[in-house]
Amino acid sequence: MNNQDCIFCKIVAGDIPCFKIYETENILSFLDIGPVNKGHALVIPKGHYKNLWDIPADLGKELMTAAQVAGDAIVKATGADGLNLLMNNNDAAGQLVFHAHFHLIPRFKDDGLKLWDQGEYNDMDEAMALAQKIEKMIK
Repeated sequence: MNNQDCIFCKIVAGDIPCFKIYETENILSFLDIGPVNKGHALVIPKGHYKNLWDIPADLGKELMTAAQVAGDAIVKATGADGLNLLMNNNDAAGQLVFHAHFHLIPRFKDDGLKLWDQGEYNDMDEAMALAQKIEKMIK
């Protein structure tokens, strides 16, 4: 299952080179060409899935295992103090390539990167109402 216009599918097919760091039958991990910090890598399924919700559960487990393996190696190789694992899903969340992928970003004390600002609920009733609404969507 490939998308001919997808840059990640072209990387999987070998049409575009990459700096591969880890590979299994279903997963590929390679350095991001525009790294936030050196060692920033991507973990992708080889099949084309748009985002988190399209990934089959079994493949999701493989992706997480690959993120653990590659993430551990990145931290060791770069001497990082930590690692961010993140995934952007859809335009509003900053997804630029519509082929599901995790970012593994090595982090260093005082690297100048900032996490997003935190907000707050008006009160605990608002938080409870939203939690209940979300829970109903799961059931």
